[in-house]
Amino acid sequence: MIAFAPWQALLDGIGWVVAQIYEVVPNYGVTIILLTVLIRVVLLPLGIKQVRSMQHMQIIQPKVKQIQQKYKQNKAKQQEEIMKLYKEYGVNPFSGCWPVLLQFPILIAMYSVLRYPQHPIHIPADSELYSVVTQQIPQTMSDGEPITTQAQIDELDLPGPSSGTTFLGMNLLCPAGLPWQPAPSTLGDEATVDGESSSLTYPVSCATDPVERIPYYVFAFLMFGTTFYQQRQMQKASPPGAASSQQQALLKVMPIMFGVFGIFFPAGLVVYWTTSNAWQIGQQYFMLKTRPTADQMAADANSKTKSNGGSPKEKRGLMASMMERAEQQRARREAQQGKSGNPKPGAAKKKPGSGPDKPGSGGGSDGGDPKKRPKR
Repeated sequence: MIAFAPWQALLDGIGWVVAQIYEVVPNYGVTIILLTVLIRVVLLPLGIKQVRSMQHMQIIQPKVKQIQQKYKQNKAKQQEEIMKLYKEYGVNPFSGCWPVLLQFPILIAMYSVLRYPQHPIHIPADSELYSVVTQQIPQTMSDGEPITTQAQIDELDLPGPSSGTTFLGMNLLCPAGLPWQPAPSTLGDEATVDGESSSLTYPVSCATDPVERIPYYVFAFLMFGTTFYQQRQMQKASPPGAASSQQQALLKVMPIMFGVFGIFFPAGLVVYWTTSNAWQIGQQYFMLKTRPTADQMAADANSKTKSNGGSPKEKRGLMASMMERAEQQRARREAQQGKSGNPKPGAAKKKPGSGPDKPGSGGGSDGGDPKKRPKR
């Protein structure tokens, strides 16, 4: 449990933020949308860096290909010249990875917070949101006894009112479900008592006929469509040929995968992901319109280099450190080659133990000139 304590603290923190927004805007769908916008604002610097990194890589890609063609027989020299090119234009090829990697833990955290039923719920017990959720998925009996068996649930008057979690005709606690299956009206959970787990089923007011399920499928389609369009935007910003065949296949599979998730995930999570996609589409649209040129990149890199030159204590980035280490290794190799090199032709080899040439011994260049001999 100690290893999972930070993760549980993160989930409880997100649940607290959700509950606080719900206190101000008592609409569960609007609360999720506002939370999504808040998360995207926090990640905005990383998102900008990701798109700019892709644009920069796209601009210098022709120069990279020229270097690869010129030094195709010397991989070490090829990498060295490419790193110099990155430094010249201020490009960091690794800066575009972090925003993509951060999305998945955030998605998992949001799933853990917005998924019901669950024990415990990651929202404060004294909040209004906790009250409207537990009206449908109670945690305890009326006398405060924790619910651990299906018999206890059967004694309750369920389903409870769903007005506190509805949005555009959907109960955001419910998934859409497959069209040919009966309309989902129960949500399942697992309870563990004395080391043994048992299945619990809560009757919940979800869609009861195909017409009521239409909003769920509309949002599932929006989740698929926005994921597809957002991936297409990223491909346009990426350098041509930068993505491998496996990466291209992944970009095609991801929208389908998230479309399937939209059917089986709670509708609240579908609203979150669709809103997040819409934000990224708008963000990338404006950034793609303000694409920098190669001259601007070089000028920015030079200005940063000059500004950093006067302050040696300033922290350097990953690319600058890599370039410095590469230069040090190259200088070390050249020094070692110079020490182990052959002597110049015509140089006289000294015998071991022989001392330095004496003046006037005739062996030196000055010894043969009588005018330069010292007077006795």
